[in-house]
Amino acid sequence: MIEVIIPVVLAAITGGSVMFTRIHNRIHDLDRRVDGVELRVAEAYVSKTDFNNALDRMEAHLVRIEGKMDQLVNKSC
Repeated sequence: MIEVIIPVVLAAITGGSVMFTRIHNRIHDLDRRVDGVELRVAEAYVSKTDFNNALDRMEAHLVRIEGKMDQLVNKSC
């Protein structure tokens, strides 16, 4: 009777460890992929301060253009 129980227990332990290893490897691969996405997002997007600086410069240019247009309209009237 014990000759039957020992191989069954060993097979169950081996099967469990194989499944645990596969699950662990898949979780590890998924974690690496998420880290890669985070890195690409960090590289591709601009920080808030840089965006605000660029927006302020663009607004200043638009104000200058608007002033010039107002001068043209005032001269023709």
